[in-house]
Amino acid sequence: MDTVDLLLHPVRLRIVHTMSGGRTLTTSQLCALLPDISKATLYRHVSLLADGGLLEVAGEQRVRGAVERRYRLRRERAVIDAETAASLPPEGHRRVFAVAMATLLAEFNAYLDRPGAAPAADLVGYRQHAMWVSRDELAAMIDEMRDVLMRRIANEPSAERTRYLISPILFPAEESSAAGGEN
Repeated sequence: MDTVDLLLHPVRLRIVHTMSGGRTLTTSQLCALLPDISKATLYRHVSLLADGGLLEVAGEQRVRGAVERRYRLRRERAVIDAETAASLPPEGHRRVFAVAMATLLAEFNAYLDRPGAAPAADLVGYRQHAMWVSRDELAAMIDEMRDVLMRRIANEPSAERTRYLISPILFPAEESSAAGGEN
């Protein structure tokens, strides 16, 4: 299974999200962090991610006669590169978007189902804004957003940090007026 196929599953994508930040976790720890996913399902998908090279074994220890593995995300492998994304046909983009939305919905439902979930206190946001921008303005905005996000993505977990999921989605909502649309 290639990287695209491995990442295009909501459970596997949630495991990748959970492993971010340089975490080293066992499947038991993953089960505790993703309680809405059955153990059998989680173990199966961890195995697929490990076999596909997206997770690596960071250590092993004997626990009650069984070998318990600690996994680490291979961040450089857990991406769909720009060239691959550019080569996807429209159906491929639909599939990627559908998995992203299914994953986002599953993550949000898991958050809301946690005891003590407080969207206002946790600064949860899910707003949409329509804006008019030129191609150059859009490119500049993407670069600015990338700069802001990349400064935080490298953060490692700590006692004062909470893992947040951010999902920028950007697409033209109508044809460009330069392409024959009306103002």
